[in-house]
Amino acid sequence: MTDLNETSQLEEAQSPAGMSTVERAELLLKQDETIDERIKSGATLDDAIDPANEHFGSHAHPEQVQMRVAKRSLMMKNGVNPYPVELPITTTIEQVRADYDGKLEAGEETDKVVALAGRVIFLRNGGGLCFVQLAAGDGTPIQGMLSKKEIGADSLKEFKQLVDLGDHLFLKGRVIASKTGELSIFASEWKIASKSLRPLPALHKELNDEQRTRKPYLGMIVDGKMRKMVRNRASVVASLRRNFDNRGYMEAETPMLQAIRGGAAARPFTTHINAFDMNLFLRIAPELFLKRMLVGGIDKVFEINRAFRNEGADATHAPEFTTLEAYEAYGTYDTMAELTQSLVQQAAIDTFGSTTVTLADGSEYDLGGTWRQLDIYESLSEKLGEEITPETSVETLEKFADKLEIEREKVENHGKLVENLWEHFYTENPHQLWEPTFVRDFPVETSPLTKSHRSKPGQVEKWDLYVRGFELGTAYSELNDPVVQRERFVAQAKMAMAGDDEAMDIDEDFIEALGVGMPPAGGMGMGLDRLLIALTGATIRETITFPLVKPLNN
Repeated sequence: MTDLNETSQLEEAQSPAGMSTVERAELLLKQDETIDERIKSGATLDDAIDPANEHFGSHAHPEQVQMRVAKRSLMMKNGVNPYPVELPITTTIEQVRADYDGKLEAGEETDKVVALAGRVIFLRNGGGLCFVQLAAGDGTPIQGMLSKKEIGADSLKEFKQLVDLGDHLFLKGRVIASKTGELSIFASEWKIASKSLRPLPALHKELNDEQRTRKPYLGMIVDGKMRKMVRNRASVVASLRRNFDNRGYMEAETPMLQAIRGGAAARPFTTHINAFDMNLFLRIAPELFLKRMLVGGIDKVFEINRAFRNEGADATHAPEFTTLEAYEAYGTYDTMAELTQSLVQQAAIDTFGSTTVTLADGSEYDLGGTWRQLDIYESLSEKLGEEITPETSVETLEKFADKLEIEREKVENHGKLVENLWEHFYTENPHQLWEPTFVRDFPVETSPLTKSHRSKPGQVEKWDLYVRGFELGTAYSELNDPVVQRERFVAQAKMAMAGDDEAMDIDEDFIEALGVGMPPAGGMGMGLDRLLIALTGATIRETITFPLVKPLNN
């Protein structure tokens, strides 16, 4: 029998050249209708299908899907809804496990009658006794036993005829332990809760990366690691929100569609709104709107939501991602460092029970303690063997870059060169920044939204947080001087005109808001997907439940 992996590969390999989506859908609908007409006319299941697809061709349903469509039609012919609205469920598989696991001897029976449902993941049809294993959404299994003596010969025959792997099945019966000691439901009643028309992947085979990425719902069914990632992500988000709530922060939602791109140096996605006949950007960061809320008197504010950057995709970058940003009036980047360390450490404790987490490769990683701090200029000077300061000329930095064969950018300045040189030494080898590290006090040219350092001319009060060699978050002592902000925006705009695709635009409305008066503040941002990478050792595609992938027919 062909499993779903082989079926999907076969369908994709035989996808008809030049056939549109609508044409393919109409072909499949016509095949469904033909099978239904045959069933209604009295044909058997075997006679209702066309295993060779002689009439509809190789691009129609494979044999297994045809058979399941025929079973659906047979149920409907017999007045049975294959997709009932409601079932008389009284408990869950998890609850029965919690109540009876390890408490019944082999062969012991109880008078407790339960009614539950789950997905069929195993079937063994005997003569007068059938065994079925159901799984709850989290993978918790329970065995069902259906005997001819208990449910009757006709009902058992229908069970054997209609039920397939992947169906959602309702069972009502007594809780017992089988002769082998397996906790079971000895069924007195069964119903199909949802008929599965496509076979499951082979449960004894692992899905490959391509299948998990393109069909994550299948991965969640058959792969416990994928289900665990979804739950861990939810737990981490819940922990973050509790931590913010305990600190008196208010959660906000800011616009996804923006007339002016800003809040980060990144290349945006563009779109068009017909109602206003104007081009818009998908936001690259919520920063400028959250700062407007500081102006409005919301002194502690955070947002967990989507952002979009039209850039590369790799193990730590995705074009659509979840970002966390937070701002605190009268805070600084030091305030944000304490906050960020607390958020990450508490999320680890709440989700995994400790600040020492076990990564996907089985190794352990310690997020505990007080994290290291590193000055970007001092650490670069150490690597180059020569002191680098904000006064170091562009020409000198270019000579170092050329000597080290660092790829040059189209638009360069002192700050970009310093950061590129620093990244050459510290980010190409992840063990340079393996332990959690705040890299601090960046060049002013690359941080247009950041307040100048109070004691280091030419530098700004900004840190980037690195964990296991990759950047996890960033924070500023936020710039709130509208005159300086306009100067920074003008410099960014000139870089954009010179060809820098990541430079920001001038946002006069934001400058006007600063003119009303924004209090001194600290702000931080962190990628939620990257936080999951830090806590689990997974790739970004594994932490995002539905990652964007290129269609196979493109």
